[in-house]
Amino acid sequence: MSAGEFMFEDVFLHPHADVLGVNLSAINMSRALDLAGRWIESGSNGYICMTGVHGVMEAQSNEHLRRVLNQALINAPDGMPMSWVGWLQGHSEMDRVYGPDFMMNLCGLSVGKRYRHYLYGGQPGVAEALRAVLEKRFPGVQIVGTFTPPFRSLTRDEESDLLNDVQNKRPHVLWVGLSTPKQECFMADYLDRLCVPLLVGVGAAFDFHTGRIHEAPWWLKRAGLQWLHRLLQDPARLSKRYLLNNPAFIWKVILQSRRSSGRRRQTVCTQAQDRQQQTHDNCQTLE
Repeated sequence: MSAGEFMFEDVFLHPHADVLGVNLSAINMSRALDLAGRWIESGSNGYICMTGVHGVMEAQSNEHLRRVLNQALINAPDGMPMSWVGWLQGHSEMDRVYGPDFMMNLCGLSVGKRYRHYLYGGQPGVAEALRAVLEKRFPGVQIVGTFTPPFRSLTRDEESDLLNDVQNKRPHVLWVGLSTPKQECFMADYLDRLCVPLLVGVGAAFDFHTGRIHEAPWWLKRAGLQWLHRLLQDPARLSKRYLLNNPAFIWKVILQSRRSSGRRRQTVCTQAQDRQQQTHDNCQTLE
């Protein structure tokens, strides 16, 4: 690897927190936006995941998803519990990078940089509605294309239509609004074929920004209770996700923390024993 390649790698290196075997980027919104902008300018292809409790718990039984998350350019902490775990591991500057907010921030910054955006996801009509919302909020923003995928896998013809459209529109950012783990696996599978500098999985952001799902108040988000706000809006679909995953997540994090504390204590004891042995050996030598 050349010196230039080393410098290129160093620009994008950042610390990670270990959340149940999933490497979460120990960054905040400002750092995430900076990394995304630098990556787009580099001309390379990469993807960003926004990972919360649901994504981490899915990765416990889905090894492929865990690899996809851990290989992301950024695996952002899309939930306050991710930041809390990071703080306990010493990452004091780690803070929530909420997907819908990241989308709005990057779209706003991109107007002056003339980045082109492509919207992939949502139910029929949602991507087009989101396009109108973004164009109204950020005059001059370039939304060059939209694609509403079916709930099943793409057929060969549908895949060809998507690849041709993206190749013709040449976006800098392709926003993927699907559910987890579908959006993460889509980005990893299509990264090299789409040849877009940056793919970003933002989950329900399409629905939030078009008003199909109501946003939780800011204080509820900071308290880590946005899940409760969403559960009350759609209990039939989200009950299993939140009422089973959240307690299991807390229990697993407690166990991980205890194991880590045990390893640290063992390391300290071993180091103390080594120092004692070294002192004993030194005394024998002097004798």
